Amino acid sequence: MPQLIIAALAGVAAAAAYRMYQTESERVSRTIRDAEDDTETPQGTLVRDPETGEYRLKQ
Repeated sequence: MPQLIIAALAGVAAAAAYRMYQTESERVSRTIRDAEDDTETPQGTLVRDPETGEYRLKQ
């Protein structure tokens, strides 16, 4: 009988740990997604500079 109680407690602990993992994973994903939305990437047309041969954004 004690083995059954120990197994049940281990199962409950595993389920609680999994739920905590899921919650934390969703929080981190949301934080990363929000940070990516906040970053502004320059958008425009690349133009080659004839003197240096480098590409730059057309201004």
